[in-house]
Amino acid sequence: MKDIQSQQDYRRIDIKKVGVKTVTYPITVLDKAQSRQKTIATINMYVNLPHHFKGTHMSRFIEILNCFHGKIDIKNFRQILEEMKLRLDAEAAHMEMFFPFFLRRSDDQDTLRISRYECTMSCFLGEDDDLRIDLSVPIAYPPSDEGTAERGGLWGTALVSVRFKRFMWLEDLIDIIEATIKAEMTERRKCGDDPGQPMETLLERLDRRLATLTELRWYEVTVENLSQGYSLFALTSGPDLLPNPAV
Repeated sequence: MKDIQSQQDYRRIDIKKVGVKTVTYPITVLDKAQSRQKTIATINMYVNLPHHFKGTHMSRFIEILNCFHGKIDIKNFRQILEEMKLRLDAEAAHMEMFFPFFLRRSDDQDTLRISRYECTMSCFLGEDDDLRIDLSVPIAYPPSDEGTAERGGLWGTALVSVRFKRFMWLEDLIDIIEATIKAEMTERRKCGDDPGQPMETLLERLDRRLATLTELRWYEVTVENLSQGYSLFALTSGPDLLPNPAV
């Protein structure tokens, strides 16, 4: 069988992205409490194909994943991207991983529960490199002083996207986000305000708190409030202060 990938292409058409999508694959995520946490990710892998190559073997993406089996985490993303560029002779490589991240929590009655957070890691390697992490943090209605509000009722979500200046545990970032949300919602309850309005004050509070984190070089926050038949949202972002660090 001819190796189509290695043949020269005279059509001179650059392909922006070619690859595989929605690959279900086991990964390992760094976990502050347990060192490592095993989870299942949905993975997209792409390369930019220069015009002088005709195509690429899709099986090579899976082969690269298998080479890193059991070793896929935030610290070796760059190695995976470098391998993609090398083996596929690509100008740039892209990888996206969507996965659930779990944290053990204890509530006011010391009842152990597991909280789930939806995470996305998106990385790119070309002449420059980039790593972005998206976290979806659910926002619950605070219980009233009389305890009449239903515990666990969903008010909305906070979607926080970050680029790191240096390493930071996901747990620490989640704890900071949740503590900021809790302080805002508790303050509204004590003042007798409707916890659903306005969103802007919660967004501003998250913005101020994230701006103090020296581990971040960029962030974006979207607060979404669920309503009957529609959702309200507000968005803000912090400045990109430094050049892209190594993945």
